[in-house]
Amino acid sequence: MTDQAVDPDGVRLLRDVADEGRFLGRTRELKELRADIERAGLDTLSGRKVPRARVLLIAGRPGSGRSALAGELVRQVADRYPDGVLRARLSEPDGTRVPVERAARELLDALEVPAPAGADEDELSEALRTALADRRVLLLLDDAADAEQVDALLPDNPDCLAVAVSSGPLTGIADVRPCTLGGLDTKSAVEVLSRFTGSVRITVDPRAAERLAEQCEGQPAALVLAGGWLAARPKAAVADLARQLHTDPGQDTVVSRVLRLVHASLPASAARTLRLLSLAPAGLIDPHTAAALAGCSVESARTTLDDFVAHGLLHPVGSALPQYEVPCCLQPLLSALAEDHERPAELQLARARMLERTVRLLQSCRAITETDSLKAREKLLGMPRALRFPGPRAAADWLRVRRPALLAAARLAVADGELDTLARRLMSQLARAMVAHFGTQAAASDLYDIHGLVLDVAERRNLPRERAAALLNLGDLDARTGRTADALGRYRAALDAGREANDPYATGRAMESVGGAHLELGDYDRAADWFGRALAERLARGEHEDAARLYGRIGAAHTYAGRYGEALRDWRAAVAGHRRHGDVAAQARALSELARVQEYAGRLDESLRTCQEAVDWACRAEDTRLQAALHLRIADSFEHLGDPASAALHRGTAERMLAEEALEDDFEPEHGANACEIRSSSVED
Repeated sequence: MTDQAVDPDGVRLLRDVADEGRFLGRTRELKELRADIERAGLDTLSGRKVPRARVLLIAGRPGSGRSALAGELVRQVADRYPDGVLRARLSEPDGTRVPVERAARELLDALEVPAPAGADEDELSEALRTALADRRVLLLLDDAADAEQVDALLPDNPDCLAVAVSSGPLTGIADVRPCTLGGLDTKSAVEVLSRFTGSVRITVDPRAAERLAEQCEGQPAALVLAGGWLAARPKAAVADLARQLHTDPGQDTVVSRVLRLVHASLPASAARTLRLLSLAPAGLIDPHTAAALAGCSVESARTTLDDFVAHGLLHPVGSALPQYEVPCCLQPLLSALAEDHERPAELQLARARMLERTVRLLQSCRAITETDSLKAREKLLGMPRALRFPGPRAAADWLRVRRPALLAAARLAVADGELDTLARRLMSQLARAMVAHFGTQAAASDLYDIHGLVLDVAERRNLPRERAAALLNLGDLDARTGRTADALGRYRAALDAGREANDPYATGRAMESVGGAHLELGDYDRAADWFGRALAERLARGEHEDAARLYGRIGAAHTYAGRYGEALRDWRAAVAGHRRHGDVAAQARALSELARVQEYAGRLDESLRTCQEAVDWACRAEDTRLQAALHLRIADSFEHLGDPASAALHRGTAERMLAEEALEDDFEPEHGANACEIRSSSVED
């Protein structure tokens, strides 16, 4: 048998572990893989330039140590690739294929290369190839499901190297020779056991240790579980475990047999918690998730998770917060144990508890940014202490660390094709928390995925109200990221869905959004027409405050089109509407725009009087920036009228106000950003 090795912590995706002493053997495989990097490829032999990155393939069953070997190879050759190492997992823990667009976006994020939200697979693959065209990087593609995934992510750059991990050959990618892994040799397997048990028990009965290694078939995952079982029982002999495995050969894989033995030896509560971990999104668990699944306290869950780490059942994830992951080879086995021991209703209840806990944590995460909101502070104080964050930064750190699990939870919530109240609340709170902490622009890709999930379910289940809400949200994201034409198509589809659902809010909002898209595209006549339709809807429902705002939007469209007479009429209507509703700030802004149109129309005296009136209302609204802008406009008007002294006076006033505000900003304590309202007529807060 060849000289083989395993990461003694088990089978996992290596996360920046450069600890050479923790890796055992496999020197022959590593030597062959490193030689393969230097090997001349078929293109080189034919005299042609190598068109793409070389691909090294490590093939083996889950639990064979394939990811650990790939990680060790990457560690050894990483210094040849000065632009860094990129890692992507191409299968979910349950074996589901990761879409290429998601993997490509994650790689682009790691490169800090912006990618448009909503871009399709081809766009993102091309963006990735472009980003890697002049870089020398090492790409680790773990758990690849098929050759198409790998091929779509390969750089068109021979200076890059891709290390792919898969269960079998990647047919379709040229010039790839797989390094196929079997079990460990006996010496290395026994050394894995000794890392858990210590050398004494191995030395006392070396034949039993060898027999146990053979019964585990040299499979690293089975050896780690066996070592964990022995480590938790310091008085047990190695022969005891070998005897139990010998009496239960079964028809399952050796990893499954050892896991069942470990599971049977756990206390009932711990065994149940272990089974329920199969429900954790993306196989990532933190104490809150485990506590919700098991129905226990957070501290108790943390203790249990640490015990599982000692058993080799979980791996701690390197992050600032306590987080663990289930080894991928154990995920389907834990799911089978859950199906054998839990009733479907119990699994459904555990899943609901986990999602409800996630919703409440997201509510807390968002509310802590709303420092000026009395309602948000009251909501925070009403939550249990375990669900509260000490500050906005801690909440943002939690959101960043848990992001993959939270997005997986969103996918899990709608996996059955339903969009129940819990799923709606989860989508809403996740979107709002991301906007509150990261901003719409930075979170656009994740928001696009979230609203896309809602749209997919709404279309499959024929839910027009939910479809309208999702389309409006997606349209807004398109509009904010410069995809105005795409946004217009979304808004028109949302209008049709809103009419189908007989939803006046969605219909009116879609009309206004269609008008806004036309305005952005420079089609001012259509913009004014659609704003007018939305205005008629608002007036028919008695929504006069929104109507005042729409008068302003119509006025803006007429202004851009140069129709100043119509623009003046609409801006006056906007001013009157805001005055009736007592919206001082909006009235000041509308007066400012009215003065601007009067200036464009050549009515300088009227513009000056309107500006002075707007200054008074801006002062009442305590809007310093608007006051300063108005003083500057008044100064320009006085200069046009031939009064430089008055112009200098107002310009000096504006400069003083801006300087004072800048000074106040320097001494103002930092607060978290307010959460942006995520619109959905079907989502509860």
